[in-house]
Amino acid sequence: MEYRRLGGSGFRVPVLSFGTGTFGGKGEFFGAWGNTDVAEASRLIDICLDAGLTLFDSADSYSGGVAEEVLGAAVKGRRNRVLISTKATFRVGDGPNDVGSSRFHLIEAVDAALRRLQTDHIDLFQLHGFDALTPVEEVLSTLDVLVRAGKIRYVGCSNFSGWHLMKSLAVADRHNLPRYVAHQAYYSLVGRDYEAELMPLGLDQGVGAVVWSPLGWGRLTGKLRRGQPLPATSRLHVTAERGPQVEDEYLYRVVDALDAVAEETGKTVPQIALNWLLTRPTVSSVIIGARNEEQLRQNLGAVGWSLTPEQLARLDAASDRPLPYPYWHQRGFAERNPPPVA
Repeated sequence: MEYRRLGGSGFRVPVLSFGTGTFGGKGEFFGAWGNTDVAEASRLIDICLDAGLTLFDSADSYSGGVAEEVLGAAVKGRRNRVLISTKATFRVGDGPNDVGSSRFHLIEAVDAALRRLQTDHIDLFQLHGFDALTPVEEVLSTLDVLVRAGKIRYVGCSNFSGWHLMKSLAVADRHNLPRYVAHQAYYSLVGRDYEAELMPLGLDQGVGAVVWSPLGWGRLTGKLRRGQPLPATSRLHVTAERGPQVEDEYLYRVVDALDAVAEETGKTVPQIALNWLLTRPTVSSVIIGARNEEQLRQNLGAVGWSLTPEQLARLDAASDRPLPYPYWHQRGFAERNPPPVA
């Protein structure tokens, strides 16, 4: 397993990390992802560790905190062998302070996560979304307190826009507060919006991408084909409308290109889609998920080999989209404003 620096920090993480959205299976949304219990989670973690995958990602909102509980129980007795990342800020209760990035909520959220995870520290703590109602200075000073207390070691964010992230980094620099070293962002062959603004920002400011839903919200599993219905077991039956939307013709254009490269390489569609992401600028780690051992082993097969430049170019061309303004305009002035992706 290759390890990379997380953004501009000295912290090294595996290029593949494991997402625990399938742990617990509480509620309709997460139940559609999976319902992995402690015994199954322990087995999946065994396989990950054998492959050199040591980073496990969760959130307090995953199955109402049950995902963190399952993860904590599954790594008990081997905490020193794993890295844990988790997230907070989504609503977790009915109270007025059960949401957001206030000092009150962040301290409560971290302490609750530590209890559920049965650990004394979180290796990477990420804000699950931006809170425009809480001053950035309050957010970062609270994270500073938590870092100094040893409860969290590195801080990141998730689902921020460019101005959210840049404002936070500027405040951190001005007041010598912790900088976000990771941005957990949606990025896939059928979702390349990340490249327009967040990727150049990450390159300039040393923020590494931790990619969520790298298979396009379940669309690049190799099971979707032109003119065929969704597979009976697809989570898209329940979750499609709650995730990124993809037009059919665009999706099948990308799938056709993936199928062609799969035939040439002997690799699967998911393996190629994951491997493509690992060639992209700023990407530190790609979060994979799995309902079972078979899916996990297939996803782990995305590393240890390389696509050719010609294959990468074909995948890039098939998944290319018109850029929004001002990025299409800036592309015309590459001699003084070079894009991160050719």
